[in-house]
Amino acid sequence: MTRWLIVVFLALLLINAVTPWLQKLGFGRLPGDIRFKLFGREIFIPLASTVILSLVCAGISKVL
Repeated sequence: MTRWLIVVFLALLLINAVTPWLQKLGFGRLPGDIRFKLFGREIFIPLASTVILSLVCAGISKVL
């Protein structure tokens, strides 16, 4: 259980570090990514970007 918690934490850190670079490539602005304001806060739900990144990760894991 602890090992999975560490893996998830490291994955979230990696995603947080890579997010600005991915936004320059266009992720986060794809059709299907939802962005709206609620009570003065901007909420972002990256549905299409998540699907594409999942497919890329699956392809990389299949190769390795």
